[in-house]
Parts: sequence; C-alpha cells; structure tokens
Amino acid sequence: MQLHISPSLRHVTVFPGKGVREFIKVKVGSRRVSYRMLFYSLLFFTFLLRFVFVMTAVDSIDGESKCSTIGCLGKRLGPKILGRRIESNVPEVIYQVLEEPISKDELQGRSDIPQTLQEFIAEIKDSNLDARSFAVKLREMVTLLEQRTRTAKIQEYLYRHVASSSIPKQLHCLALRLANEHTTNAAARLQLPSAELVPALVDNSYFHFVLASDNVLAASVVATSLVRNSLRPHKVVLHIITDRKTYYPMQAWFSLHPLSPAIIEVKALHHFDWFTKGKVPVLEAMEKDQKVRSQFRGGSSAIVANDTEKPYVIAAKLQALSPKYNSVMNHIRIHLPELFPSLNKVVFLDDDIVVQTDLSPLWDIDMDGKVNGAVETCRGEDKFVMSKRLKSYLNFSHPLISVNFDPNECAWAYGMNIFDLEAWRKTNISVTYHHWVEQNLKSDLSLWQLGTLPPGLIAFHGYVHVIDPFWHMLGLGYQDNTTIVDAENAGVIHFNGRAKPWLDIAFPKLRPLWAKYIDFSDKFIKSCHIRAS
Repeated sequence: MQLHISPSLRHVTVFPGKGVREFIKVKVGSRRVSYRMLFYSLLFFTFLLRFVFVMTAVDSIDGESKCSTIGCLGKRLGPKILGRRIESNVPEVIYQVLEEPISKDELQGRSDIPQTLQEFIAEIKDSNLDARSFAVKLREMVTLLEQRTRTAKIQEYLYRHVASSSIPKQLHCLALRLANEHTTNAAARLQLPSAELVPALVDNSYFHFVLASDNVLAASVVATSLVRNSLRPHKVVLHIITDRKTYYPMQAWFSLHPLSPAIIEVKALHHFDWFTKGKVPVLEAMEKDQKVRSQFRGGSSAIVANDTEKPYVIAAKLQALSPKYNSVMNHIRIHLPELFPSLNKVVFLDDDIVVQTDLSPLWDIDMDGKVNGAVETCRGEDKFVMSKRLKSYLNFSHPLISVNFDPNECAWAYGMNIFDLEAWRKTNISVTYHHWVEQNLKSDLSLWQLGTLPPGLIAFHGYVHVIDPFWHMLGLGYQDNTTIVDAENAGVIHFNGRAKPWLDIAFPKLRPLWAKYIDFSDKFIKSCHIRAS
C-alpha cells in the first residue's frame, strides 16, 4: 500500500497495491487555517516553550528576590490570576506598631529619640534590634518630626498674619506727619479739586476711576502709576474715598503732591449725603460680622492652639481675622451707584494694584448689557493663580450654596473692574449682595470663609462681562513664581495676598514694580524711613 499527500495538503491518495490502478481518493475540505500554517505554529510555540523554560531556570538560579526577566511573568501574574495575595517581605509586626496611635505627651522630654535620619541609621547599626523595636523607633522619630514641622508651619502662618494685619510703623509715621502738616500748612488744606474743575467730577466725557483706601502710600502709588501711564491724563478723574481718620493725611498728600493735569478728588465717607442718611446695610453687616467672628473664631491664640486641624486650615482662619476683610473700604464698591449717581461708568481700583498702561481703552469695551467687566480666574498658564472656581470660595457642603450654584463655574477677580453704573441701577445686585451677607451671618459664617469676593460672585452672577487677562494680572502677593517679564507685560498688576509691596514680607524681586512709583527723596518719605528695599 502506498500513501500520497498532495503539496497543498488537500488531497490524500491511498494505493492498495503495487501496479493496481484502483485507489481510494479522499478529499479534504477547504479550511480557513491551512495545515501548513498549523505546522509552522506548532514549531513556533515549541521554540517559545523552550525559551521560557531556559529563562525560568536562569531566574531560579538568580534567587527568589530577583525578578527582572520574562521568566518572572508567571511569578507576577500567577497569584493575581488565581486570586491569591502576594506575600509581603515586610513583617506584619511592623505594620501593627506603625498603626498604633501615639500621643504628644508620650514624646515630651524624651532624649532617646533620634533627631535626624543619620542618627536613626547609626543607632540601628549599633544595636541589634528586632522588627518590633525597629518599628517603635521609626514611629517615634517620624511622629516627633511631624509635630515639630506642624508647629513651625503654624508659627510661620501666625507671624505672617501679624505682619500682614499690622500697620507698619513707617506708614503710621507718614499718616501722623501728614495730619500734622494739614493743621499747620495752608497748602496742605487746598480744596481737591479746585473750584473750576468741580464740574468734571460729574462729566461722563471723562475717564472716571474710583479708589477706596485708608493707606496714603498705597493710594499714592495707584494714582501716580495711573496718571503717569495715561495717554490723555487731562481726561482722567480719580475719585479717592477714605475713612474719617485718614481723610486729612490723604488730602494733605495730594494737595502737596498734585498730579496735574489729572483731576483728583479726595472725600471721606461721611462727606457723602447718601451714606449719612438712614441705615447703611454694609455698616450693619460689618458690626454683626465683628461680633460673630469674635464669638466663633476666638482670636488668633485660640486658632493656633487647636491641635486637631491641619496647618492650612489654621492659616485660612487666621487670614479671616485680618482687619481688611471687615473694612468698610472693602465693602464700599457695592454702593457705587448710590455714591456716584451722576456717572454712567467707572473703573474701580484696589489700593494694592499698579497701573502699567493706558486704561482709557476700557471705556471702548462693549459690555453687552452686563454690569461688571472682570478677568476670569480659572483659565491661564499659571495653574496656581488661575485655577479659581466657585468651589474655591463658597462652601458647597452647605445646602444653601449647593442648591443654587455650580461648583465648577469659573470665578472672576476684584481689583480692576469696569462697572456700568447705568446698567447696574436696573438690577437688584446690591439687594442680593446684602441678602447673602446676612445669610452668611445667620449661618455663623459657614457659607464662605472670608472677604467680599464670595458675596460679590453671588450678587454679580449673570452680570459679568469677561475681559482680556492682559488688563489684570493677579497673584503678586502670594505667588513668588511670577516672572518679572510676565509682570512687566501686564496692563495692571495686583499684589493680592498677604505679601503686600509696602510690607517687609513682600517678595523682593516683585517689589520694585511697585516701589518705582515712589519718590524716596520726598521729605515725608525720608523722615519716616520708607526705603526702596
């Protein structure tokens, strides 16, 4: 019998005997995978198995702890596929010791705890410790270092709070000298502006700016930078609003340091007829806010003494105690329509900004019927500064907030804002603002932590027109990574944050952008020892 297989493997012929023509022919059906392919596949897998066998043998020779080649594939995937737990090389007793709680008192007065990693390593080498003793030593050292780090952070936050909340003696000196000058020098008591320029205060063909401040030096920098960089300074009108105690120093400064041809008006709040008539909601809110903060915050000593809260929470509570957050200068912008009933549009400036370009193009921006022209703070290259959304300011764990607002909605900034007062008067923005301030007081300050921006975000919701970020660069008071080149190319820079440029805690590389608008040869500046650095 003879067997003949065709080259394609599709026909098999069987010959019964030599010379016999009869034969049996078997036809094999066509298959998707040919026998030839099957044959080659078997050869490949045979080679692969031999390779895996050799590499596994090499891993076994290397030792159990080494697992660097393909032979480890079974070792790594096997337990996971079979649902078994991979055994850890760390003794279970170490986990048990590290998870045991340890109190602060247990470490008080202890001199046997290593202070550094080098001391810890040296002690472990010198003594033959078992796993439990090793874990105890490690836990004590790490816990002690954590406690010291936490204490150092809280002390830093406390010192920065004191530095940012206190009035530097140089600024206090300046206010006192100017107040004395006001009483002794007739030139320091000039009417601002002069009688012939008073009509410009209500003339809407001028560019009207409003600055609310009780800081003479800061107001001087804002005014000087605004006028010096203006292409049409004769069309600039700056309305400076201050409190009763700062009025005379402020008037004396701008009387003795005129910024002609710009027009400067200095008024105290008690000079506004509207502000003296009846009850002013913002003043009532400030009084209640002061009582609530003293009752629920307990002062800086009580905040720092809290051992259960994280340092950044303590820092936020300390910042909430800052006087500026309960200052009428911070709240006054919500009353702009009443304070300036004859004006249609103003640009409101904070006293911690510096103007670096001509701001008159702001009047050419089409507000699309919106009230507040502002820069958004959730989009930009600087993710630390430009990452603010409503959830950054409002407490969305409170149902009153979570039901009414979207936590991921983009926030915007105070500091340099265009306000269309004509459009504002057609809305209930001011009423909404006071309503939510009252709700926050009733909720024991649980709707937001601090400041006037959170109720502003609520009150102006739906009334904000987004302007180009060029007009307002933020973060120079808390972001030391800001580059000089970026800051110099911005229209307005804002030192928002604790590190104000007139404080010793200001960032040295950014302070010159502010200080260049101060004449350090001025007799008042020199006599109060105010220096460039």
